[in-house]
Amino acid sequence: MKKIIFAALLLTSTYSFSQELYQPRQIKQAYAKQTRSPDGKPGKSYWQNTATYNIALTVNPPDRRVKGKETITYTNNSPDTLKTIVIRLILNSHTPQAVRHWPVSSAYLTSGVHIDRYAENKVEKAWEEGDKDKITFRQIELSKPLAPKAAVELSFDWHYDLSVESDREGAIDSTTFFLAYFYPRVGVYDDYNGWDLTHFPESLEFYNDFGDYNLEVTVPKNYLVWSTGDLLNTDEVLQPVYAKRLKQSLTSDAIVKIADSKDVAAKNITRQQTNTWKWKAGNVPDVALAISNTYLWDASSVVVDKVTKRRASVQAAYADSSKDFHQMTNFGREALDWFSNNWPGIPYPYSKTTIVQGFADMEYPMMVNDNTQSDVDFARFVVEHEIAHTWFPFYMGINETRYGFMDEGWATALEYLIGNAHMGKAKEDSLFKLFRVNRWAKNPIAESDLPIITPASSLTGPALRNNEYGKAALGYLAVKQLLGDELFKKGLHTFMNRWNGKHPTPWDMFYSFNDATGKNLNWFWDNWYFSNYYIDLSISSVDAAKKTININNTGGFAIPFVIDAVYTDGTHEYFGFTPVEWEKNQKTTSFTVPTKKSLAAVNIYTGIYVDANEGDNGWKK
Repeated sequence: MKKIIFAALLLTSTYSFSQELYQPRQIKQAYAKQTRSPDGKPGKSYWQNTATYNIALTVNPPDRRVKGKETITYTNNSPDTLKTIVIRLILNSHTPQAVRHWPVSSAYLTSGVHIDRYAENKVEKAWEEGDKDKITFRQIELSKPLAPKAAVELSFDWHYDLSVESDREGAIDSTTFFLAYFYPRVGVYDDYNGWDLTHFPESLEFYNDFGDYNLEVTVPKNYLVWSTGDLLNTDEVLQPVYAKRLKQSLTSDAIVKIADSKDVAAKNITRQQTNTWKWKAGNVPDVALAISNTYLWDASSVVVDKVTKRRASVQAAYADSSKDFHQMTNFGREALDWFSNNWPGIPYPYSKTTIVQGFADMEYPMMVNDNTQSDVDFARFVVEHEIAHTWFPFYMGINETRYGFMDEGWATALEYLIGNAHMGKAKEDSLFKLFRVNRWAKNPIAESDLPIITPASSLTGPALRNNEYGKAALGYLAVKQLLGDELFKKGLHTFMNRWNGKHPTPWDMFYSFNDATGKNLNWFWDNWYFSNYYIDLSISSVDAAKKTININNTGGFAIPFVIDAVYTDGTHEYFGFTPVEWEKNQKTTSFTVPTKKSLAAVNIYTGIYVDANEGDNGWKK
């Protein structure tokens, strides 16, 4: 391992830099209304709305039709009287009329969600359905405006057909289904944007209020159900031997084979009748579920809070042929343990997680829908990313449709940190550069340089992917190096403790870090999240006599880097620099090597911060 000396650069000049961050007018209005505070705290007038969902589903594979009934009790905690309400029907994304960011096959298309009955406060109302209505939300007028602190009861009967081609949800095979976005839900009405009227174009993901869910799923005998929440009636739906195994797994560090291939083949895991599986989840932003009569079922648990000794269940549901999934429960255990005790270092907030073999590589509260992979290391890489989403966006309530870099970016940064711990730096660096950095770092198209703060709802394609994942993650990793682990954790935990279960904006995050660390990091936030910068350092000149190295930051991003000083005697000396070196001057700097030896060559290494033009990163005498 190279020995790296962390040095201080000799700044060539001072650079006048604004310490104010751009704020949209709606954010300024939130400060004026005191729902949010400029120090990053929720304001004294902060509020958010809540709902309770009572949902009953019937699924009868191989029939792909899902039938549902639900009652929603929606409480208006805002100071506003609501004359309308937004109902999100996300699975209308499968209709031919839907707004999508990419083409889909005919196997993906369905007729969407059909509302068979709608009632407001138990009074039935007409629900017109036409081609023009097949979008992913509908704003409807309430019969009686909803006053502050009042509640309204909304009832729906509905049905839809699962798509043959499965992506984030749909038919995994003829008798294995993954259900997500499957119920009509109330959209978010918040303090800075009002009603969320964003379409679901497939590329955008979550922005939901927190709610309490009671879910009943009725399926034929021999079908297993896995869901967000806690199973309330284990003994009513499982035969005694399997119920006992499930209960044992909740307190076991060992992997319990609840249902192996022989059990599945025997077709006697469940009670031999039509079964209704009952689930309950509190204060979560969404629910998802899977059903199958062929999947194997593994389970274990792990202590996620060493203070209280609280355990979380880790389960996996998969086809026997998926070799990587035979290890998935253990991968899940290790991920929950590591995330809870290292980064973010907040105990896993839920009672369980279930990793289901599907096609999405997609996260839901307490659920993961992942592809099977031939490369087991890559399978682990993917599932660790999806489990990291538990904290961002679910625990934190992030508006991912607008500011996806607050969840995908954090999950990607956490993915890198846990990968270093589990796979080693060399393997993780290789995967991280391949999947998170290379695709934009060396791509000179204009979309590569759009500011990360640009609302995701205004982006598509490479600009959306780049801003949400790799670029944002590198910014978080850079501020971690800038602050050092102790101060970085203080900033991160302050932000998370203030805003979990709420709806933070980027400004709440940035200002919480500033407030907690006692440092004005606005120069850094502006550099990484509000600029058109990219990554490109170069050696502009070297004074061999004085041993002074002059460096240009052509791209602009404040990145860490290493200088490799090669001496005429063939030895090397390495000097490491954190992003703080760019605080005063973000364009140029110089460094004088503290040595009596003669310089033969100089190289700059940027590691995972992939340089757009590495050809000017070296000098030879």
